Amino acid sequence: MVIPRGYNVASTDVRNSVGVIIGTVAADLPVPDAVVFEGIGKTFEDRVAVGQLDMSIRPGELFGLIGPNGAGKTTTIKMAVGLLRPSVGRVLICGYDIQRDGTEARRRLGYVPDSAPLYDKLTGLEMLELAADLHGISKERRRRRIPALLAALALEPSASQLVQSYSRGMRQKLALCAALIHDPPVLFLDEPTVGLDPQSARQLKVMLRSLCETGHTVFLSTHALEIASALCDRVGIFNEGRLVAIGTVPELERGAGLGTGATGALESAFLKVTGGQDQETSGLISALSA
Repeated sequence: MVIPRGYNVASTDVRNSVGVIIGTVAADLPVPDAVVFEGIGKTFEDRVAVGQLDMSIRPGELFGLIGPNGAGKTTTIKMAVGLLRPSVGRVLICGYDIQRDGTEARRRLGYVPDSAPLYDKLTGLEMLELAADLHGISKERRRRRIPALLAALALEPSASQLVQSYSRGMRQKLALCAALIHDPPVLFLDEPTVGLDPQSARQLKVMLRSLCETGHTVFLSTHALEIASALCDRVGIFNEGRLVAIGTVPELERGAGLGTGATGALESAFLKVTGGQDQETSGLISALSA
């Protein structure tokens, strides 16, 4: 397993567990791109939530989508995983249309929403057994994967406890385990670090980077610009339902006329592209003067 630069994992058990969780999946992809948005858009009555989006995510890429609240990030992810029907366009997952070939597309993706719906009256272990049943995972395979997933995210001590006793961070980690139970080549995460303590967030970063090293594709949305800057291969900036910038972090910083690698450079680029800097500053001055 390759550990990304800047991250250390103290536990050998975690490193070994991640090695069991992941496998090489590039050969499973029938097309060059793992996720393709083809002119996709969503309108709610008279409000455009997402304008027509054209974008491709490559196999093995860790892609981050950032943007202000209400920019359309969650709507985009929900269309990608088939929870929302787009008003126009289509999304392809490993070459399968999520609407027309939903069964095949969903076999190739995992999804963790920002607030995962879990069964409170099941234990953590029972929840993963249910997920394995739903994905048709054999008894032999789940005997390897479930302990490895629990160990990788430090959920072993609480595996026999009811989910209703879990903290928000523990629920988020259990939902991630369930999403990875069938080893999907594409993983969608909506605000994955919300509620995680620093150690769990570090374990998550190592796992996501390791997944991408073996050909898996990770698509995440986040408000944490430091996560996008340190972890993502490319970043897309969403504003008012439209993709206003996309590229590597250095490319975005240069495009905004900023020096690459400087402290706060991505934040400055984000505010410049979205127009948030002037709006927030003037709003704050007005509020203080009131």
